[in-house]
Amino acid sequence: MRIIIADDSAIIRAMLEQNLKKEKDFEIVASVSNGRKAIDSAKIHKPDLVILDTDMPEMDGISATRVLTKELWIPVLIFSEDKTCEKEAKAAGAVGFVKKPNLSSMNSAFFEPFIAEIRRAATRVVIEFDDEKQHKHLRMHKDGARPDPAEGFKVLCIGASTGGPSAVQNVLNGLGRNFPLPVLYVQHIEVGADAKMVEWFNSTCKNITIKLAEDGETARAGVVYMAPADKHLVIDYVKSNGLPVISLTDEMPVRFLRPAVDKLFFSAAERYGKQCLAALLTGMGRDGADGCKAIVNAGGMTVVEDESTCAVFGMPAAAIEVGGASIVRPRGEIPQMILRLIEGTYAYK
Repeated sequence: MRIIIADDSAIIRAMLEQNLKKEKDFEIVASVSNGRKAIDSAKIHKPDLVILDTDMPEMDGISATRVLTKELWIPVLIFSEDKTCEKEAKAAGAVGFVKKPNLSSMNSAFFEPFIAEIRRAATRVVIEFDDEKQHKHLRMHKDGARPDPAEGFKVLCIGASTGGPSAVQNVLNGLGRNFPLPVLYVQHIEVGADAKMVEWFNSTCKNITIKLAEDGETARAGVVYMAPADKHLVIDYVKSNGLPVISLTDEMPVRFLRPAVDKLFFSAAERYGKQCLAALLTGMGRDGADGCKAIVNAGGMTVVEDESTCAVFGMPAAAIEVGGASIVRPRGEIPQMILRLIEGTYAYK
């Protein structure tokens, strides 16, 4: 992994470089004192990740982040004493934020989780769309791999809990007609309420068909298959035409939940790998977080709802924390992001 360090403190730069060099797969390609030099170095060295302080002379870290992520499509991990700038940094495109500790605390106990966060940050995806010109730029930092345009995504999985029905309704309405993938959906729901919820979805989402999933059926493109109450929904296998065959199981609840988002997401990661696209929306707890990470680790992509639109930020927050969020967006932006990602795998630039 090729890394650039940018910090106006020579001591901090030296400590980072000394400790990161202990990782056999880490290469520090530049160590610079401000954001402008970080950008110039990035153009030359094309790193996998830039570690940026925020308060630097000539060009601060937030300004540099905007250029690095939106023009050069390079992931940025902010390393700053100022925790209050975390939201601004992420809005600028940073894929992670680590609070800089006191020098006396920069020991092995600090660097172990910090290195793990560096690895997570370097696997994130940086995306910038030029709406006026309809150009798409997508760079995937997963062992240097990029999506194969010939393959593309084959399935969309959705998970939600508290506040989920209205969130999913918003997303489904935004997907338009003739959605090109089968959609598998897990919602935490009480026994007896699932059929009524499907009726409600079909009355409010006229552009797409929603049904309760049935054991053994083949999921078709443009149809949403919702897990019945008290049944896990998983992908049993994938047909030669790329369509998933659904299995409903009575296996033990996961963290007291059945259906569980994690069960679906883990099966999707195993069956589809980089051809899996998933969305994790509002919900209490952490169901779906580990499943998101499994999808990302398998080369797939996850879109996670931003805190600003969540009824409860528990599940999305947990996914972000474990490194399972490829992209974080407010609810209103998620449908268009899904459509663009699907198109982008076929029209890669």
